[in-house]
Formats: sequence, structure tokens, C-alpha cells
Amino acid sequence: GEKIYNAHLIVDDQGEIKAHYRKIHLYDCPMVGLVESKQAMPGEELVAVDSPVGILGVTVCYDVRFPEVYQKLRFLHGAQILLVPSAFAVKTGRAHWETLLRSRAIETQCYVLAAAQAGQHNTEGNKRCSYGHTLAVDP
Repeated sequence: GEKIYNAHLIVDDQGEIKAHYRKIHLYDCPMVGLVESKQAMPGEELVAVDSPVGILGVTVCYDVRFPEVYQKLRFLHGAQILLVPSAFAVKTGRAHWETLLRSRAIETQCYVLAAAQAGQHNTEGNKRCSYGHTLAVDP
């Protein structure tokens, strides 16, 4: 079938799309029944966009495990605030979520804002459940 992009849109206060980011690092973990590349294609470009609160570095979920993405957003694109909306699995969320976000903030000296989906996604299929724990981290 046709594949989609896992995308993060930035919409301004007038309702206009100011930027869109297509997730670069897809989460493929067959042992837990999640193979994102079955339905999604990876993006190729980093995105930073100006906003009323500063320059936003735009990412999605599993990207957080790749520090070079955030270093490039900060040091090549001037990002001041890094955005990481996510649906982290419960097991890896408990083990890594906060540590990864704090690491990205420290190594880039940026604020990190991570909206996090929580709870069960579906009642059939893999019955996936996300960790939640939205977090804002200062550098």
C-alpha cells in the first residue's frame, strides 16, 4: 500500500502552516511489534523555524535517540527550543525518556519541550500503550 510521513506541523496564531518536518528516524522494533517503516517513509531534512518565543527545532519521538540531529538544529540552524512530540513505549519510556530529553537540553544548551501521548492507542491489533510524561526541560 501507499506509505505516509510521520510529520510535525508548526501552525501560527493565524492558522497558517509555518513549517513541516517529516520524521527522519523511523522506529523499527519487531520484537515489540512496532515497525514504523511498514507504513511510513523517512524524511530527509532538518527543520528550524522562527516563532514568537524563539527559533524552534522541530523533531518527532524516536529522533531523540540521535543527538547529532539536535546538535545540528542548535549549532547549524540556531534553534533555541527543541520540540519532541512523542508516543514512547512504556518500557523504554520508563528507562530512557527523561534521561534522553535532559541530555538533549544539556548538550545543546536549549530548552526542550516534549508533548507525550499517554495510554492505550487502540483496542485491537497490537493494543499499543504509550508512556506519557510530557516534560519541559531547561538547559
